[in-house]
Amino acid sequence: MLYPKIEDAEVVRRLKAAGAVLLGKQNLHEFAYGGSSLVSYFGEVRNAWNPEHIAGGSSGGSATAVAAGLIYGAIGTDTAGSIREPATLCGVVGLKPTYGRVSARGVIPLSISLDHVGPIARTVADAAVIFQAIAGFDAKDKASVDAPVEDYIAALAKNLKPLRIGVPRKFFFEELDADVASAINHALSGLAAIGAELCELKLRGLELPVATDRTLQKGEAYAFHAEFVARTPELYQPETLRRIRTGDNVSPEKVLECRRELERARREITTTFADVDLLVTPTTPIPAPLIAELKQNPELLRPRELLLLRNTRPINVWGLPAISVPCGFTPAGLPIGLQIIGPHWGEATVLQLAHAYEQATAWHKREPLPIN
Repeated sequence: MLYPKIEDAEVVRRLKAAGAVLLGKQNLHEFAYGGSSLVSYFGEVRNAWNPEHIAGGSSGGSATAVAAGLIYGAIGTDTAGSIREPATLCGVVGLKPTYGRVSARGVIPLSISLDHVGPIARTVADAAVIFQAIAGFDAKDKASVDAPVEDYIAALAKNLKPLRIGVPRKFFFEELDADVASAINHALSGLAAIGAELCELKLRGLELPVATDRTLQKGEAYAFHAEFVARTPELYQPETLRRIRTGDNVSPEKVLECRRELERARREITTTFADVDLLVTPTTPIPAPLIAELKQNPELLRPRELLLLRNTRPINVWGLPAISVPCGFTPAGLPIGLQIIGPHWGEATVLQLAHAYEQATAWHKREPLPIN
């Protein structure tokens, strides 16, 4: 039998070239197919702030390890929010770049049209350092885009220019947990205090992220896993297998149709940034749920995951860069995050505002208590 060539993923190769010391792999939601990190061969991932709560997913181990101070930073993948959602629930920074900015070659895909790779770190500056090392064109990755790479680290030191910030309350601000709503409103006041001009606006085309991306994700996930599911289904966790098999009836023709709609949505969203520089929303509508509640009531798992990913999912459809930064805590000590969204290739401005907000607050200085 001929075996494929064994080599590092491109993102790993670039990290090594930049001098990074790689410590190991994290416990994640199996094959990135979920937002809780409860479905894993290695057991559930626990939140560093309170081990009774989930760490989010799919990059749950990455986010909670950063929060606990075990590592300087981590790499996550983000198909519907799997960098930003766990970063929020664990009180750290998570950056999803523009689609095609960071190579996904060598990363096991969930949905190749929606997958992004990016950093998770304790601070915006740390995230920028990691991002600088991994950003850039990869000719061997079909999704990679040959666009100029800015000096993201230097951008943080520049004076923040006056920014017009769009606040899309419809959809993104609906049905928020009371503690999340309070923290986000306080964060909006903080942005205004550092010179941002806030304006409310309505985003068009939200119907597409709610429907088409799920169909596309199902179809593309099944296309990748179909051979393995047919050959060795017992190697998958039952819930992972169930989710993968939901794509069995998504035809190749439907996948192509969804990809065309996706490209149209990515073109149309650019008009939003004719009026504003950036958008801000809550990253998640609710704080981290209890592990016991979700395990005792399995029927709640998928609805909770969908709610946690509600505000991040559309950004993957649009392929826009977005970052989550800590903006508060619940009275029970669970982190809350603010999502800052930019135009395509606008990572430098996203990082600048995130850094300015971070430096004007003290949320990033809080650390979880050691777990005995």
